[in-house]
Amino acid sequence: MRRNDHDVTDAIRTTDPAAVGAEVIRLFKGLFRSPAAELKRAFRDAARLYRGAHPDYWPCDTEYHDIQHVLDVTLAMARLMDGYQRSRDKREAPLTRDLFIVGALAALFHDFGYLRRRHDHRHRYGAEYTLIHVSRGAAFLRGYLRALGLKEPLARLGATLVHFTGYERPTESIRIPGPLERRLGQMLGTADILAQMSDRCYLEKCRDRLFPEFVLGRRAGFGMARGRTLPAFASGDELVHKTPGFYQGAEMRLNLQLARSYRFAACHFGGANLYLDAIGNNIGYAGNTGAILRRRPPRTLQPEVEPYPRDLVGL
Repeated sequence: MRRNDHDVTDAIRTTDPAAVGAEVIRLFKGLFRSPAAELKRAFRDAARLYRGAHPDYWPCDTEYHDIQHVLDVTLAMARLMDGYQRSRDKREAPLTRDLFIVGALAALFHDFGYLRRRHDHRHRYGAEYTLIHVSRGAAFLRGYLRALGLKEPLARLGATLVHFTGYERPTESIRIPGPLERRLGQMLGTADILAQMSDRCYLEKCRDRLFPEFVLGRRAGFGMARGRTLPAFASGDELVHKTPGFYQGAEMRLNLQLARSYRFAACHFGGANLYLDAIGNNIGYAGNTGAILRRRPPRTLQPEVEPYPRDLVGL
């Protein structure tokens, strides 16, 4: 029985930055036989930032887009890069050490735009940044990669890759240096979808955590943003009910805009695609009208972070 705080293999605790970091570094060293100082520091820094131990940022207060989510996406991204590197044909360029690092850190910080600065007196919750969180995260990542010692072209690339996880820019319009870098972006967008939709508590998280974030981000409920192409929902139950239909759109995105990059997961696992298998189970359960959602997702927010007021999000 897979545990609620573990990855699709039930081997790695996805609420633990040290455990996920160790696995990502293991894959990195298996490919490049190189020191991983940048990765080690990044996982430590991400843990500090998300728990509010950094002087410039409040702790994470988005229960859906939390540390478990970004760690799960980072693990999936590392596996896709590993699968690509081990299975590519001679026509496909190999990943370099630096590109692997940029891809992993783009995954680790892709949702950093939800974290609020301590001097932010305009927004009460990180979820209020929903519609612009990708651009905020990209801006942070560019500066962070420079601080790690990566050259400006790599820092700029990392910031650009983050946009493959969002809807602020159409995927085909994202300007990227070359086909290998575009493939890296496609893998990142794929990892974001695979990780969250394969989560064992995905449906419960959609109902109880993602819907409130949508309300605060004006994608659901009263005050919903108008004139946008993003989906909108009236309740958490409706969000779950529409999950099979949402996945049809996500599947099209995976196949077309993201160029079937999910296949590299099967290459990593040696045959089976454990992410797609877990997603299929979730979608099948969501489509069962008699299904009861009773799994309890792990809580990763700091004790001082209060839950969203129920009347605020219309629950």
